[in-house]
Amino acid sequence: MPLILPGNVASATAAVGYNVANSCRFNDGDSPRMYKAGVTGTSRDAWTTSVWVKRGNVTTEQRILTFSGTDSTSAVTNIIKFNADDSLLVVDNTDGSNNHIHIQTSRLFRDPSAWYHIVVAVDSGQGTEANRVKIYINGTQETSFSDETYLAEDADTLMGIGSGYEFVLSSWKGNNNQYFDGYLAEVVHIDGLQLAATSFGEFDEDSPTIWKPIDVSELTFGNNGFYLDFEASDNLGNDANGGTDLTETNLAAADQATDTPTNNFATLNPVYASRFDNDGLLSEGNNKITFTAANADTGFGMSTMGVTAGKWYWEIKLPTIARAGAGVGDATRLAAFTATFWDSDPSYAFQVSTYDGKINENNASTSYANAASDDDIVMFALDMDNHRCWYGINGTWQDSGDPTSGATGTGDVTTQISDQTHINTGEFMSPFVIDGSTSGQSAFEMNFGGCPAFAISSAAADGNGYGAFEYAPPSGFLALCSKNLGSSGG
Repeated sequence: MPLILPGNVASATAAVGYNVANSCRFNDGDSPRMYKAGVTGTSRDAWTTSVWVKRGNVTTEQRILTFSGTDSTSAVTNIIKFNADDSLLVVDNTDGSNNHIHIQTSRLFRDPSAWYHIVVAVDSGQGTEANRVKIYINGTQETSFSDETYLAEDADTLMGIGSGYEFVLSSWKGNNNQYFDGYLAEVVHIDGLQLAATSFGEFDEDSPTIWKPIDVSELTFGNNGFYLDFEASDNLGNDANGGTDLTETNLAAADQATDTPTNNFATLNPVYASRFDNDGLLSEGNNKITFTAANADTGFGMSTMGVTAGKWYWEIKLPTIARAGAGVGDATRLAAFTATFWDSDPSYAFQVSTYDGKINENNASTSYANAASDDDIVMFALDMDNHRCWYGINGTWQDSGDPTSGATGTGDVTTQISDQTHINTGEFMSPFVIDGSTSGQSAFEMNFGGCPAFAISSAAADGNGYGAFEYAPPSGFLALCSKNLGSSGG
């Protein structure tokens, strides 16, 4: 499976515009949700929901927003969700048996590296049936559906009825399953108005092909309306519009992320599959990967972002080291490998075996660093301009390394190995991790800067002010995110 490139990279070259500061990470294994009771609606027939979504898991049913009754009336429900085939489904059942709305997109949402903007806008008072439910994706109205059932003219919608029902973000009230997995940002619900996507985003003259968020704070929200900007880490369910906050379940301050529609960060790629039978279990917004114990195959995890130029920094915590390794390789070739990355000469990747400190490259192993232990944090600094890479453990660069040494490469990995062609400028290099054991069980907790999978104490940013790391990135080395990729030629 080829590497999927992040959908918002180009936005880094546009003017600053409106900035989304935070998103919220939902890890489906934690059963996360937010909820609050509805009240009598401003309107019984019109509403709009807008949300920015970056998916974690794909090919699974995931509810984004549900509005439903108690367990005994759970069939009376409004749903916006992803189906197991990755289509988007919108349902509104006002009587528990008939689908007054049942619309399923032909479009599939299978890119876990990109942010999608989804708007669902309903008004049963529209004379034209197709205008009663409008769905917009990244600013463009959807017109292709695999299933279309519209509500009758002037019919009540469940969200319009309001009182006695409950809004639930991720999962649903009547049956706590189908949890959302990934990141949500700028969650807006408008009660009483059917709004177009232009109320929530724009194509501007600086980026005429890139859909971007705009400030929504001046919209009219109505009785049941709310706005979640996730800017209060101690109250992620805060309604920034001033209404009743949503109650949080199985969410914590650590789930506040800076991976947003205006600055998209690297994660591990759930769509990547190597030629082996042990590609691990992803969690924590695709920033943690745990490999299967006693599996006869090596396992790999691959970043969603790769670079051809610039200087880059990331961290990895090793909760269970076993035979863990990590490295950098040519992403255009790594996906097709039928053997471990270094079993060729020359190879297109190198790996530091964190458990013994050796470098594996060009079908050979070379001593380089100290061995790491469980719960150590390893650091990588990749310099694509000078064709060099450095590796560190718990804040100390190995072999007396100095990532700021540039072309001299003091203590860098590449002085220990015979061939540097694998990080020449022009190669498309991507971070990866590897479980090299057929009997142990390695695990990796990534920190690309947007939402670390492990607790950090210092929250050190890069020189451009992006990312939150345990150790300060070396001068000139940046987090792998769309704003940095645009500014630094990555």
